Amino acid sequence: MLKIGLISDTHSYLDPLVFEYFKAVDEIWHLGDVGDVKLIHQLRAFKLLRGVYGNIDDIQVRAEFPLDQRFTIDGIEFWLRHIGGYPGSYDSRVRDILQVKPPDVFICGHSHVLKVMRDKKYNNMLCINPGAAGIHGFHRMKTLMRFEINRGSLQNLEVIELGLRGKIS
Repeated sequence: MLKIGLISDTHSYLDPLVFEYFKAVDEIWHLGDVGDVKLIHQLRAFKLLRGVYGNIDDIQVRAEFPLDQRFTIDGIEFWLRHIGGYPGSYDSRVRDILQVKPPDVFICGHSHVLKVMRDKKYNNMLCINPGAAGIHGFHRMKTLMRFEINRGSLQNLEVIELGLRGKIS
């Protein structure tokens, strides 16, 4: 079993509670808009880190993370991207790729809106956006997500609320 922590849209702010909520995960996946590259170094010192860069990320973050990551774990194909969208409203580049080869699980950030939904059009693909964990943006609540990959299935998906956006922990 592999435990995964999802985080997005930190915008240079890493809530100290992330370390508490992600202490039992094996990997952290950051979905872009990291902000300061120091945040990547903090997370890498803590856990194995995968990530993608977002639209606000500078050349330093882009040197650490690619635009997209696509990989398979335990028979499940994942696609990580910052700007992605959701069923019925995908980014045009994402939509073009989905028409050719949809993954099993598509995970993105950008919107600051936490969503988990299936897309029946693309083989019942699971779409996940963990919301935003930073203090900048229009979201009300800072959020993270965790899940487990076990025997070829995604299990125990949970939402973690870190507190109101304007409140610094």
